[in-house]
Amino acid sequence: MKLARRKFLHLAAGAVSIPAVSRVAKAQAYPTRPTTMIVPFAAGTINDVSVRILAERMRSPLGQPTIVENISGADGTIGTGRVARARPDGYTIDFGNLGTHVLNGSFYSLQYDVLNDFASIAPVGTNPYVLFARKTLPAKSLGELIDWLKANPDKASAANLSVNTRLLYTVLQKETGTRFTLVPYRGGPPAIQDMLAGQIDLLFASPIFLPLVRAGSIKAYAATTEARMALAPDIPIFNEFGLPALSFSVWLGLFAPKGTPKDIIGKLNAAAVEVLADPAVKSRLADLGMEVFPREQQTPEALGALVKADAAKWWPIIKELGIKAE
Repeated sequence: MKLARRKFLHLAAGAVSIPAVSRVAKAQAYPTRPTTMIVPFAAGTINDVSVRILAERMRSPLGQPTIVENISGADGTIGTGRVARARPDGYTIDFGNLGTHVLNGSFYSLQYDVLNDFASIAPVGTNPYVLFARKTLPAKSLGELIDWLKANPDKASAANLSVNTRLLYTVLQKETGTRFTLVPYRGGPPAIQDMLAGQIDLLFASPIFLPLVRAGSIKAYAATTEARMALAPDIPIFNEFGLPALSFSVWLGLFAPKGTPKDIIGKLNAAAVEVLADPAVKSRLADLGMEVFPREQQTPEALGALVKADAAKWWPIIKELGIKAE
């Protein structure tokens, strides 16, 4: 009886350890199939273009393809929510930003928690905004634009792409005492098409549209950077016009669902870090106006701290400004 009992206990202990061993084995084997990287915005946006640069190169360190899937709508909450509800197995990750993982938590009543329902993988880079305008707008500088907007309240229209741009437009109006109408768009490409057609006046967007400025198709009044952009040193910054509140850059980063094993997060982080160290990748991202985070900041912990710090900074400001989601 004693021998049988010992054998039973031995088998039972072995059975209990099987799930733990299986989880470790799965983490060690990851990935065994393609990973889906969700972009919560439309194709052609800065998020979409930059993530495709990363996804293309991550195949080598991961040993499997990374498939980019655009799930846009509702300021990125639809695609981001899809990731929050996905299995935490490393096969569904999110290319999010300040808006999707911080600002939306203040703008919307969400079915997920932007601070607690995601596991940070790696911060990628920061991206500023440029205030573009249709080429036929009479103002030749930001100062002239502010004067024109004051003289023509509610006459101008501005393309609103996301909570990031809504925040910028609201701060611009508050700081300058101007008023203009916000028109919602699902992304930069359709907004820029309407601007080229003369149907929209203003657009806060990433530097991705600077080639159109150089071609003379649209104007650029100012950038939200702390110093003039190396990409376009002829474009002034808002601080030069006494508007430091419009110094603003959006960070972009990789996230997984909460509960994703740390070993898998580590593998994804290592892949991202390897790709971001590639000079060719850095150069292509720089052409989009994006500055890659320094190596020492490319950690899951750094991204998690960034999310919490920006929530503490921006949520009270959004509440004070009374900004509501459209």
